[in-house]
Amino acid sequence: MIKTLIASLLLAAGAAAAQAQSLIVGVGYADFSFYKGEDQALFALDYHHTPFHEATRFSAGWGGTLSADASGDTHIGAGLYGVYQLGQSWFLEGSVMPGAYFEGESRNDLGSNFQIRSLFGVGYTFDSGNKLSLSVSHKSNAGTEDFNPGVNEAMIRYHFAF
Repeated sequence: MIKTLIASLLLAAGAAAAQAQSLIVGVGYADFSFYKGEDQALFALDYHHTPFHEATRFSAGWGGTLSADASGDTHIGAGLYGVYQLGQSWFLEGSVMPGAYFEGESRNDLGSNFQIRSLFGVGYTFDSGNKLSLSVSHKSNAGTEDFNPGVNEAMIRYHFAF
């Protein structure tokens, strides 16, 4: 009886941990593709809601993103994220988050306010459930405007699970 109760509690705790939400803080560098753009430091804050789909190794959910660079260029978006577990601790992550972009300097114009951020990363999960990842991302208007230079970003990200 006691063993069954303990096993049930451990399974429930494991299920809750697997479905945790996370707040992700990232710092890195933005590289503007347009020759007049000013490359610079970048700060990002992402939120991943509890996954709506979970399989053996893959989970998917809704999320949001907010980023700003040293010039005040900002992007806010929402969309889908996915995580693929490579093993017990290592994982791959990806997301697509369309949203609004506002340049702080005219030379960092990306062609329109509509921009889609796509992200790919690889990371490690600590025993606490928190994670550390390295990611690359790209913001672009996806050819919806004639001018579409885009910006590439590299970040180190820390995921706070809750």
